[in-house]
Amino acid sequence: MRRIVFHIDVNSAYLSWTAVEQLKNGAETDIRTIPAIIGGNQESRHGVVLAKSLPAKKFGIRTGEPVANAFRKCASLHMEPPDHKLYHEYSSEMMTFLRTYTPDIEQVSVDECYMDFTGISGRFTSPVSGALEIKNRIYEKFGFTVNIGISTNKLLAKMASDFEKPDRVHTLFPEEIKVKMWPLPVWELYMAGQSSVETLQKLEIRSIGDLAQADPEILELHLKSHGRKLWEFANGIDNSEVITEKVEAKGIGNSTTLSKDAVTEEEAKKVLLGLAESVGARLREAEQKAGMLSVEIKYYNFETASHQRQIPKPTNSDTVIYHTAVGLFRELWTKAPIRLLGIRSSKLVKQDEPEQMTIFDIPVRSSEETDTARDEKQKKLDRALDEIKKKYGRDAVRRGRLLEAAHDKEQGDNETH
Repeated sequence: MRRIVFHIDVNSAYLSWTAVEQLKNGAETDIRTIPAIIGGNQESRHGVVLAKSLPAKKFGIRTGEPVANAFRKCASLHMEPPDHKLYHEYSSEMMTFLRTYTPDIEQVSVDECYMDFTGISGRFTSPVSGALEIKNRIYEKFGFTVNIGISTNKLLAKMASDFEKPDRVHTLFPEEIKVKMWPLPVWELYMAGQSSVETLQKLEIRSIGDLAQADPEILELHLKSHGRKLWEFANGIDNSEVITEKVEAKGIGNSTTLSKDAVTEEEAKKVLLGLAESVGARLREAEQKAGMLSVEIKYYNFETASHQRQIPKPTNSDTVIYHTAVGLFRELWTKAPIRLLGIRSSKLVKQDEPEQMTIFDIPVRSSEETDTARDEKQKKLDRALDEIKKKYGRDAVRRGRLLEAAHDKEQGDNETH
């Protein structure tokens, strides 16, 4: 039995959930049936489009564009303000419903998740019949529609769910890649950001098929490790697991929306440093350590991506959190401008819980400072900084540079804000 993965994505989530709530409260018009958007301020027409209806799409209105532009395209456009509390309520209800099928759910944003269908596939005549049941029951139970993509890995399932919308089930199995995915323009490949696409087009790579058949070493030369990753994705290669977290699992995290989009790694690292210090301080205050860390990126066009990693030893050290976050960021970032960054910890354990030693923890040099001694110094430093910030404010102490290895060339002015 081969692995079966679903990617479940709510169609125009913010607008759909707003419409359902309005209809519950007696509204006569379903805003999904008229040119309508979510986002911005009705009077000033500031802000950007967060979601749009299909009729709005026919006017050329795009998610992420300024609201003022949208009104120029359609003067009769209807607009509703965002209500993130409502969105999280509907998201939570949907995830709870999906877990009645299987606990093997990985939620990746408020409106999308992966489901490892493998363990329950025997209950259905086919993966498609199972997906159709789930899709139809979501509509009957909640009143909104979803797309479900089906494949043997997360990448292909996500690509499949982005095919024709709304309210559809699509497959993209490895044997279907050449016919269904390779003819698509390269910018439709997951993780192919604007700057990467511009580089690929200079190499005369315009379709996903062109990318799949390119020399991966040439791609690495121009796009570094991200070039290899894009080549793997174009060939349908993705070995990542559906990472299931228990519903009751708690975590500590922090995120920040940037006043100006970050466009360089150095800008992003300054933000990650501040977030790492915040998360580390909150973990220590709660007397907890984290066994898992994740980084979230929201791009200028409101697309989101996240990546997580198991930590070899649970930690609440700012330094470890920062270095782990930077590593995750480098794997995740598509080079597109960044609007929001976040760090979240999970798999928490008590701070004083005994740790299992490994062979690498055994001191081998008596004349030099051991890792254990360095760890203890770092703990004392973190505690001292926590106390100073509590007493005099979080800006009372600023780091003169990022927590990088000495060989990294830093500007010396990387302060947290």
